[in-house]
Amino acid sequence: MNTSIQNCMVAQSGGPTVAINASLAGVIKGAAGCYGTVYGSVNGILGILNEHYLNLSEIMEADDNALERLIHTPAMYLGSCRFKLPDFMDDDSSYNYIFKQFEKLNIGAFFYIGGNDSMDTVLKLSEYAERIGSNVRIIGIPKTIDNDLMVTDHTPGFGSAAKYIASSLLEIAHDTFIYAVKSVTIVEIMGRDAGWLTAASALARNEYSDAPHLIYLPECNFDKDEFLTDVRALLEEHNNIIIAVSEGIHDAEGNYICAGESKEDTFGHSQLSGAGKALEYLIKDNINVKVRSVEVNVLQRCAAHLSSATDLNEAVASGEHAVAFAKQGITASMVTMNRTSNAPYTIEYGYAEIKNIANEAKSVPRAWINERGNDVTEEMVAYLLPLIQGETSISYENGLPNYMNVSHLTNKR
Repeated sequence: MNTSIQNCMVAQSGGPTVAINASLAGVIKGAAGCYGTVYGSVNGILGILNEHYLNLSEIMEADDNALERLIHTPAMYLGSCRFKLPDFMDDDSSYNYIFKQFEKLNIGAFFYIGGNDSMDTVLKLSEYAERIGSNVRIIGIPKTIDNDLMVTDHTPGFGSAAKYIASSLLEIAHDTFIYAVKSVTIVEIMGRDAGWLTAASALARNEYSDAPHLIYLPECNFDKDEFLTDVRALLEEHNNIIIAVSEGIHDAEGNYICAGESKEDTFGHSQLSGAGKALEYLIKDNINVKVRSVEVNVLQRCAAHLSSATDLNEAVASGEHAVAFAKQGITASMVTMNRTSNAPYTIEYGYAEIKNIANEAKSVPRAWINERGNDVTEEMVAYLLPLIQGETSISYENGLPNYMNVSHLTNKR
């Protein structure tokens, strides 16, 4: 093995987005000339523990169009995991194995692309690296449709999901408005603790449509009686009411408004479902009107055909900046974006210590929600609008998007 130049490794973790592969492409682009081989760990941190790697440098060199296609491929080319590393003070066996793999492959920097739980992994690896005196640079690259990472203005992946949500709400409005009968349509949108994505539904409003007419976020307590009052009042003015709700809405006691009991994942997060269905039942029991609920579910995460050009461009740049920061000697940090202007929209890239980001969550500011807690303000709209700008060109084959081949994720080893 040629050890004159160090290699780097990158992995992806958590939930998929439209833009996470764009950040991967940014790492690959940024590493050219800085590092030797770019290794991809398959299925997040588990790929290192299982020694399951892809030589991304070879894959990209074999196809001139691969990097561009990777940018526009949704979800995670390297696969994901939801594996929580133990505290190394209790059990350091996994850490010892990971850093031996870094040494074996001559890794000088490790880049982890992910959301809140992924940044927990970046923090733990960084603390262990410091403990053993390792020179491997550990850098987190943000991604999450939830937009709830601290310090950074927003996260890659959110803008495209917001664009999909706003487009879907507009299309639902067109579908609903054709009937001159009283109806209520409830759209349940992802967001366990933060309502950023549900707030993006407000972007669907235009000169002929006020939909969604009501927006409920988990940052405000949900009151069933007030909800029914709001719906009845709107039905006096409109035939068709459209309501956007976050999956994590809850009452004043903290009880989730959902149709069934919730379970917890490996990071202790409640797995929610049924907020929209619960509100559908509530209206059926109290208001004599046609009502249906729509759960957007996983469709909002990987709709590459409605991706935001701004989002993808920023995701690529985040990956490139991560490499640049690592080469500068930065470690135990995450790439950040700082908004310097709304109009024209401009941002600056930087980094922040991972200890100030991991295991924290950024909520929608209460000032960006109206007093009654059933809508968002113009400040929220001004924040959101730049993030969904621009359309992307996807290559097609046989009438369908021509994405990267991910058979390495579906075939048994």
